Amino acid sequence: MANMRIALAQLNATVGDLTGNAELVVEWTRRAAARGARVVVFPEMFLTGYPVEDLALRASFVEASIAATHEVAQRLDAEGLGGVAVVTGYLDRRADLAPRTGLPAGAPLDAAAVLHGGRVVATSAKHHLPNYGVFDEYRYFVPGNSLPVFRVPLGDGGAVDVAIAICEDLWQDGGPVAVCLRAGAGLLVVPNASPYERGKDDVRLELVTRRAREAGAVLAYCNLVGGQDELVFDGDSIVVTASGEVLARGPQFEEELVVLDVELPGAEGGDAPDGPVDAEDGTAITIERLTLPDLPLPEVAAGEDEHGPFWPRLDDRAEVYAALVAGTRDYVRKNGFRSVILALSGGIDSALTATIAADAIGPENVYVVLMPSRYSSEGSVTDAEDLVKRQGIHGRTVPIQAIVDAFRGELGDFPADGLPAENLQSRVRGVINMALSNADNHLVLTTGNKSELATGYSTLYGDSAGGFGPIKDVFKTLVWDLSRWRNEYAERTGATPPIPVNSIEKAPSAELAPGQLDTDSLPAYDELDALLDDYVEKDMGSAELIAVGHDPALVERVIRLVDLAEFKRRQYPPGPKISPKNFGRGRRLPITNAWREPLPRK
Repeated sequence: MANMRIALAQLNATVGDLTGNAELVVEWTRRAAARGARVVVFPEMFLTGYPVEDLALRASFVEASIAATHEVAQRLDAEGLGGVAVVTGYLDRRADLAPRTGLPAGAPLDAAAVLHGGRVVATSAKHHLPNYGVFDEYRYFVPGNSLPVFRVPLGDGGAVDVAIAICEDLWQDGGPVAVCLRAGAGLLVVPNASPYERGKDDVRLELVTRRAREAGAVLAYCNLVGGQDELVFDGDSIVVTASGEVLARGPQFEEELVVLDVELPGAEGGDAPDGPVDAEDGTAITIERLTLPDLPLPEVAAGEDEHGPFWPRLDDRAEVYAALVAGTRDYVRKNGFRSVILALSGGIDSALTATIAADAIGPENVYVVLMPSRYSSEGSVTDAEDLVKRQGIHGRTVPIQAIVDAFRGELGDFPADGLPAENLQSRVRGVINMALSNADNHLVLTTGNKSELATGYSTLYGDSAGGFGPIKDVFKTLVWDLSRWRNEYAERTGATPPIPVNSIEKAPSAELAPGQLDTDSLPAYDELDALLDDYVEKDMGSAELIAVGHDPALVERVIRLVDLAEFKRRQYPPGPKISPKNFGRGRRLPITNAWREPLPRK
């Protein structure tokens, strides 16, 4: 057996920022080399960011990605890092495929490159292209057909063999993992851009452990971290032995360099296959072997590692909250905003949204507007004012009743009450938010939760007007759970609980009519959310919903509400995806849709 130090650079890339992402490769390779790593692994498509979507079909972007990959290799060598083997994801293309109908333009590849000695010495591409959930990779890529196995010299005459697979290649049977076993590689490195969803960390660990046993190799899984539009990547990089023992596990939602020594079988000559082999899934994979030259390595810095190789795990609520904060922070930062603005009503949804924003970008960058009407209770106003003081965010009060009355006066016989009058109030608030956003270049945050979006309990161009929805994928019952957790966390750490208790405990209301409560229009949220989870996330039909215990009348009512609200959801801004099926990338239904879910005969 041989001992080799490896590093997983669990980092936050920005889609399209080739220069900035390349700078991160150089910087973090330098850090890894200073800690003695011989192999450094970066996430999937790290140089371009992920997902690039239709940028993959743009020839100029593909060319820029390829050029950036070669430039990084040269720069690493020029800075004395050429002896470190660097594996990074990037966007490549297949030059040997003639254009044809059904093939993505330019035959792009979700690729990984080995950088060493100032050159790109090997490349590979993802074999299994996911086309489910949030993924559309058959639209963007063609599959790879090779398994590079590169031999890393250890400086003492020994060497180890390292193979590469990419993300989805772990999730599907056969392919590179099976070929890795036959190729005899001692280490399988896996660049990933695996999006977060609640509970996925346990599934991921089981998968990595199983695939390591199948590959007969130490498996080093390096995952992306950070937010990209609706997707959030949680890191959680993992290293396991061929027998399934966990050697390292990186932090969640944080950039980090996971460094550790791994025991690997020494590379041997002889009968290990080379060239095309059967991948056991009906495809042929070409094993491409190369031996890296034994180049000088940078001097190792003195001192002990401060962190790892195991980081504490977040509990369920902390994990979800961290995902919402990460998604909000990166959407704001990566889109060039410095501050956000939102309507603060004193209710729980806007309270949690403001808290997430303050944790994401700092309370000094959060602006809230209190917009009381004649129906706003005194408690709602004081709760909103209390939250402003607790968190140190910027608060401003703009009473809306005179503005609403002015609208109604100019509209003649406009209804004095009912839905039109309620929506008018909401739209006045939306106009004020957008006006202040334009004046001061704030990003407007919406405060609607998943229960409301599901049932259409929102006003177009009113409370739905904005640029990002931090709790868009959070059911109402989870809104309460997260709010309680955030206050409990503050108490445990000696800080002031950020959310007034009254905002958590009082009955929810839009306060657009006298004495209005959410339950006037919607079922109790515990019943509603359980039904929505089965209908929206599990895709159960009406018969199945009734069979698992939901009330038939409620099933009929809620299905109708959800189906009729599709046109509203399409116009809602993006928000962090935390569930297996969010409104947006995860659930795509036609707006114009005459299908109605059949109900069982009585």
